[in-house]
Amino acid sequence: MPHHREVRRLPFPPDQVFSLVADIKAYPEFIPWCEKTLIRKHVKGKDRDLLEADLIASFKVYRARLSSIVWLHNDRSKIDISYLDGPLKHLESTWHFLPDDDHCKLVFEVDFEFRNAILRKVAGVVFTEAMQRIAGAFEARAWDLYGERRAGSQKMLE
Repeated sequence: MPHHREVRRLPFPPDQVFSLVADIKAYPEFIPWCEKTLIRKHVKGKDRDLLEADLIASFKVYRARLSSIVWLHNDRSKIDISYLDGPLKHLESTWHFLPDDDHCKLVFEVDFEFRNAILRKVAGVVFTEAMQRIAGAFEARAWDLYGERRAGSQKMLE
């Protein structure tokens, strides 16, 4: 099962970056291959909110609906995503929003596996590039929403 970890340092407060990732309804505006999203359920909790969300992914002739549970931690430090239904065998993803001086250290981790063997093989070849494009789309969105490009944003190697 492919695993990817992406760490980026963004010159924005962690709270702002959290808000951007938590705004699932806006994903079709900036995430590659995301055609549509739908929030089916939103339950507010003491420590974290629960969302049930659908994402329609489209790539050339392939189109699929992925349903997930999204946990938005109320301290705005973390978002956890667990797979419910769709073309995957497994999906777990976590976003961490860590303060780093006046920046946000954004840590994105994802594990997933397609049910279909052919898709599994294709995904293995392009998985890292696809995850980097997705993380890059969130970074570009942060710049679009919160500020002009300036020195300070960088991909971090850990």
